Formats: sequence, C-alpha cells, structure tokens
Amino acid sequence: MLAKHPKDLVSTDVPANVVAGLEASPVTDVHVFGRRGPIHVKFTPIELRELGEVPDVDVIVYDDDFERAAGDPHAEQLHASNNQVKVISRTLNGWRASASSSTGSAADRTASRRLHLHFLHAPVEVLGADRVEGVRFERTRPVGDGSVEGTGEFVDVPVQAVYRAVGYASSPVPGVPFDERRAVIPNDGGRVTDASGAPIPGVYATGWIKRGPVGLIGHTKGDALETVTNLVADAAAGALPAPQVDAGPDGGEVLEVLETRGIRFTTWAGWLGLDAHERGLGEAWEPTDAAYADVARERVKVVPRDEQVEISRAGALVGS
Repeated sequence: MLAKHPKDLVSTDVPANVVAGLEASPVTDVHVFGRRGPIHVKFTPIELRELGEVPDVDVIVYDDDFERAAGDPHAEQLHASNNQVKVISRTLNGWRASASSSTGSAADRTASRRLHLHFLHAPVEVLGADRVEGVRFERTRPVGDGSVEGTGEFVDVPVQAVYRAVGYASSPVPGVPFDERRAVIPNDGGRVTDASGAPIPGVYATGWIKRGPVGLIGHTKGDALETVTNLVADAAAGALPAPQVDAGPDGGEVLEVLETRGIRFTTWAGWLGLDAHERGLGEAWEPTDAAYADVARERVKVVPRDEQVEISRAGALVGS
C-alpha cells in the first residue's frame, strides 16, 4: 500500500482521507525485512505474483540473502514437498535473476517506486534521537529446523519511518479462561474449556483468539464452520444454558436489550441503507484531479463511525 500509486487505488472503496494521505506521501522506497530465509516467507503464490504486477513499482531482492540461506535442510525439505513453496521460490528467484548485480540494481529497473525484500535480518534497534533515522539489524542464519540464530554481524539501514509487523496477540475476555503464553482462549473445536479441559456450556471461540494469528480468509471460514457446527450440535443436544431473556415471537430480544442499554447499533436493513448511500456517492463522484479523469468509483466510503451509524439507522429501525 505504501508503494502503490494513489491512481491504482481510487477505483476501489479506499476512503478519500487515505487517498489524500497517499497523495501527500513522499515515499519512493519501501523495505520489508524478515528474520528467516526466502523459502519461509508467508506470502501465498498469488499474493507474491500480484506484488510483482503493481504498476510502476519494481520489486528488488538481494543475492546475498539467497546465498546465506543456501544449504538449509529445512528449506530444502519444504521446497521438495510443497508445490506452493516451489512457486514462491520460482517467483523470488525470477526477480533475483533480473538484477544485474548483488546490490539489487538493474539497468531495466525504471519504476519510480521500489519495494525491497530483505531476508535473514532480525531487528535490533531503531536509530535516531528525535526522529527515526535508521534501523540496526543482526544478520541471521538458518539452524536447520525452520528457525534462525544470530550471527553477530550487524548492519544499519537508513530509513525515515518504521512499521512493526511482528505478529498479533489477542487480549483476554473478562470472565473467560485465557492462555497468556499463546494469547488464545483454551478450546476444543471452538468449545471453550476450563482448567481441567472440560467444555464451559454456552461459551465458544473462533478466529485468531481461538487458534492464534495463522491462516488466510479461507482458513478462518473453515475455522468458524467448525465452531458453529459444534454450537448447533450442543443446542440440539440441549447442552446450552437457558437464555437470560425470554424468547419472543419476533426474535428481537437482543435488539431490545441493546436499546435499553443505550447501545447504538444497526441491522442488516441498516447496512443495506449505508451500502446504497456509499454507492450513490460513488455514482456522483467527480474527480478534481486530472490524473483520475478516466477512473470510475463504485462507491465512496463513509469513514466516521458516528456518521455510518446515523446513515444506517435512518429509517432502518422502528422508533429510531
């Protein structure tokens, strides 16, 4: 996103304030650093391929990183047993082959922006007193089991901004067991379990708080299906606790509770209203920049949450 040109994003539902920020951005080079080697990247083959198709952006990799990663038995095993890894390796080595020297430069690299991919670099220190001036990295090497160790060799890379992307940790939910080390809610197939491993009736988990920050949207959908399947099975078996609110004929008990607590919410009908509003803004959109003259917008996003709620509630809820 930092390397892309705003024109390539305007046709999407990217909010106007984000476009304005990208238009004002002076960024020309984005550096991405990983602690492990090229074979262990977590791109999907499609993500990596699309990365190389971003208009007017060159992807640059460095020979030294590949040479340091050579001979890693764990990487070789992954490459031999996983077709996706083979595609990723082929893509990365294709970019490597296009460079004319170990510096990553090439005569045919004419894009105005560059995305640099660095491997076997572990961040040690952000450099600079009053502002970011660089990052110090320790070069790492594979140890053969998929992990890396430090080499004692340090390099300083001049940069003006740092974005941390070292993982995601869920937060505890009050009254629910939590594994502090793994940052997940203990569960068995989505059924939340107590200290003895027994399911807690009526309490379920899904997503990253269920299994940690791994997988893509497809994995998450399958994960949610597992949890909901177990919930439905428990309901059919009469294993769920009695509801705290008597069920009525219209199924609106949850909405009534939210209303009595003063919680502003919307419904599916409200979301459809917001969707229609944003699409209408897209149809009426007229570019003020000549660079976007040939761009059509499917929608213009409403950004402030309060405004989203107001639009979605207008006429969508009885008594709103």
